[in-house]
Amino acid sequence: MAVVETLEVLSPGPLTTVQDRGRFGHGRYGVAPSGAVDSFSLRIGNLLVDNPEDEACLEITALGSKLRALSDLVIGITGADLQPHLNHKPLKMWHSHILREGEILSFRGPRNGCRAYLALGGGISLSPIMGSKSTNLFSRFGGLEGRPLKKGDVLSSDSPHLHLGAGGRAVDRRWIPSYLGDWALRVALGPQDDDFAEEGKRAFLNSSFEVTPQSDRTGVRLAGPALQTKPGMEDSIISEGVISGTIQVPGDGQPIIILAETVTGGYRKIATVITADLPLLGQIRPGDTVHFEEVSLDEAYQALREAEAIIEKFKAGLFGDC
Repeated sequence: MAVVETLEVLSPGPLTTVQDRGRFGHGRYGVAPSGAVDSFSLRIGNLLVDNPEDEACLEITALGSKLRALSDLVIGITGADLQPHLNHKPLKMWHSHILREGEILSFRGPRNGCRAYLALGGGISLSPIMGSKSTNLFSRFGGLEGRPLKKGDVLSSDSPHLHLGAGGRAVDRRWIPSYLGDWALRVALGPQDDDFAEEGKRAFLNSSFEVTPQSDRTGVRLAGPALQTKPGMEDSIISEGVISGTIQVPGDGQPIIILAETVTGGYRKIATVITADLPLLGQIRPGDTVHFEEVSLDEAYQALREAEAIIEKFKAGLFGDC
């Protein structure tokens, strides 16, 4: 396969990183999984351009990037609508498009959501570290030198010409997530929900919380009614492993939803966001509101089966090409 330079970064935006589905199995060494916060959008983006669904993409946050095509290639754009434009023409989200050498791709700012995913036909040619190309920003490895993209960076892909036939594909509108800014997240209670007073658990399940500006790839910080523990409880517990979607409650009673750059935590965990809803966490932005809905484990498994069924239908070609 021929490695070809495909994109030059003219402007990176506030935070654009290389991410795939993440690196797993290294938490005992203190290595966070990293990876796309919205894995559904990453997987669909890759399938739009005939990549394996776990190939690395660009995760583009909020204000977007400006990139120049260095060769002909096909791209897929999913996730948040950051108003992508090819030269001065708007591009459709959840579609694949052909970029010709010299054309400019830009993102003008969010209509909805927080993170867009840009898949390149042929992927992003980087060496995996611990089985993943994902950027670990805090440990500074993976991706492109362990950092966000900067002006002048050049990305390469494997034989992008072999993927040009994927141009013009689209996702069925029925399966495109809605990012309305008022989020209902399904959760399973625990593992330390018994440490909270009944009043605290009621507040957790019956209140709305506002997303604070302190949110980032490590976690979504919320502000709302303080979630009270039972009398005599210490503010913290012995640190233990956490996973994406864990909802920690520190001493101030304000919950934090853990994301992909955290591997341990020392606060009580009142609940965990179910796997099917984890991709939504990547699209929550400051000022949005969040409320939680308790579901059973059977309901959580069924929700995951339904989410995976969308991916399988797409892979089976049921959506067709435009």
